[in-house]
Parts: sequence; structure tokens; C-alpha cells
Amino acid sequence: MMTTQPNYIVDLHSHTTRSDGGDTPQEFISNAATLGMKVIVFTDHDVLPPDQIEVNGVMVDPVLYARKKGMKLIPGIEFSCETQVEDVHIVVLGCDYSNPKIIEMYQKIVKSKIFSYQKLLDILADNGYDITWDEVLNYDDIPRKAEDVQKKIIFNLMAEKGYTKTWSEAKLLIRNNPDCSVKREKPDPVDIINIAHESGGIAILAHPYLIDETVTTNEGAMTRADYIDKLIDLGLDGIEACYTYDKTTYNGPYTKAEIIAKIKADYQDRVKIISGGSDYHADYKKTDKNVRNIGECGVTLEYFNSNELLRNL
Repeated sequence: MMTTQPNYIVDLHSHTTRSDGGDTPQEFISNAATLGMKVIVFTDHDVLPPDQIEVNGVMVDPVLYARKKGMKLIPGIEFSCETQVEDVHIVVLGCDYSNPKIIEMYQKIVKSKIFSYQKLLDILADNGYDITWDEVLNYDDIPRKAEDVQKKIIFNLMAEKGYTKTWSEAKLLIRNNPDCSVKREKPDPVDIINIAHESGGIAILAHPYLIDETVTTNEGAMTRADYIDKLIDLGLDGIEACYTYDKTTYNGPYTKAEIIAKIKADYQDRVKIISGGSDYHADYKKTDKNVRNIGECGVTLEYFNSNELLRNL
């Protein structure tokens, strides 16, 4: 397991093998406990969080399993939103995931993902990138159902086959090449915000500076700042400030520290939560040298406990 000590003991953005992470849910919880974490989350991409996880061949409640290890585990989802705009991700936490509206949204997302990812593989094949659906379904020797496929698996395979140096380079190659780009139907972020609230949870905009400075939606072109303002006006609870921008596809002019300062200055009086998270994917299990570690980004325990919405999750 990775051994880097955390900068924060509250990490509100992480992934497991339920989506495109490398740790099983049990491994993630155990690794976090070893590092002394106090609050962790399941925020896998567009996947309902599990009620039960396997631990030594026995199915257990993950929240209780984490509690026995001295941690609070908050089940969540990272929803990919906005069909026309890349990297608009809403992290929802503390919802009732049996709510029919969440289940209906999940089912719609699954259908759009399967269709678009299979179409993407066809386009990649036509452009000389040999990646099969079977390879995707069995990536990393982990058999998965079609509804559990994540786009990052395709990026990983492109890197591992030598088409690009890293998964993030593969992401940019596809994103910036009109011949390879496939837009899948994604939910409106406002719908996700409303569903989160109706289900008793909260909604946080993840990594806002991964969103382009100018975006075009069905409402027309607008700046990133105006787009975020719209989400705030329509009920967004929080914005992620502390994030691993230096280890993702961000290519803007600001340092991670500058982004944190800008988000706090611009939004701490306008939203209820200034969040933070590592976007942990257990990258250490791959050849990627620029790994994101549990607790590398996050919020302080003092902030978590002092924030009414967070401490009541």
C-alpha cells in the first residue's frame, strides 16, 4: 500500500474499484485507517454506493466497518454532468440512495455511458487505437458488468498500450480531437443538486478549475465564473477548493495554492461548504508516477466539525 502521510485527515473525494479506482472498498478503508484518517468518502463515478462490501469473504456494512477502524465513512456519488461541457462534476454526499429519483437517474446514466463508450471504441479503432470492449470489461483482471465501465479505463488502456504516456494524456488526446470525441448524454447539474436535496443530502461542485474558462451550454456561451454563479443561485451547497490540480489534466496559469486562495476569496461567503479532496484512485498501483494520495487534499477536522452541513452527514 502507499505510505505517504496525509496532509488532511478529512478527505471528501475518493474512488474505489466500484468505478475507476484501484483499491477495493475494503482496501481503501483499511489504507485510510492505517494513515490515521478520520473522515473518508465513497464518491465513485455515477455509481450507487454499496450497502455491503466484502471483507475476508464476509459481506459487511462499510460504514460500520470504517467506524470500527476509527473513521467516519460518508457514502456519496460523483456525478458527471452537462453534456456540452467537460469536467462538470457534482459530488453528492449523505443522500438516501434508495430514493426513486436517484435510482432513475442512475439508470439513465448507465444507458448513455454504455452507448457512448462502445461508440468511442469504434472511433478509436478507426483511428488506429486497438482497444476492445472485452478488454475494457476485464481491465486489470477484474470482470465487470457493462454498467460498471468507466471512461478512465479506456484512458488507462491507451496509456498501457503505449498510445500515450499517461491516462491524463489520453484524456486530453480524446477531448481535443474532434474525430475521437464522443459526447454522451449527461444530467443537468441542477437536476442533480435538486435530487440530492430531495434525498436528504448535499451537492458540491468538484474541481471547478478543470472546467474551461469559457463554456457553451444550451443557454449559450458564458464564462466559468458565470456558470458557477448560476449553480450557486440554483442551490449548490459547496465548492471544492483544495484539490490535486497539479496531478490531473489542469493546464491553467495558477498553482494549486493560488486556486485554493481564489476559490476561498470568491466563494466562501456565497456557499455553505468550501470542500476539499484528493480524488484518490490508488494510482500507486499503476506505473503513473504522479500519484494522488489519500488525504493529500481535503479539509481540516476542525472545519468539518464546525460546518453544520458536513458534521450532520
